Amino acid sequence: MVAYGNEASLAATAETGQAHFWSRSRGELWHKGATSGNVQRVLELRLDCDHDTVLMLVAPAGPACHTGAVSCFRDEANGAAHWTPGPCAT
Repeated sequence: MVAYGNEASLAATAETGQAHFWSRSRGELWHKGATSGNVQRVLELRLDCDHDTVLMLVAPAGPACHTGAVSCFRDEANGAAHWTPGPCAT
C-alpha cells in the first residue's frame, strides 16, 4: 500500500513499533489497523536515495487494502502509462 506520513506519524511509528500514517482526507494521524485489527508491525524503515520517501517493511496482521485484498496493487496498467526510470533506478 501507499500512504502519506509526516513527523507525527513517524514519531508514533517509532514509539509503538506499528505503522502510523497521516490521513489527508481526515486531517489526522492514522494508526493502521486501529479499527480493523489489521495492524502492521514495522520490521525495518528504509530511505530512498534522496531521502524524501520512507519504505516500511512490515509484518501485517491482515490485509493491507480497505477492500480486504492482501495488496492495494492488483490491477494492471496494461500499457496505459509509459514508465521511464528515474536517476535512482540506475
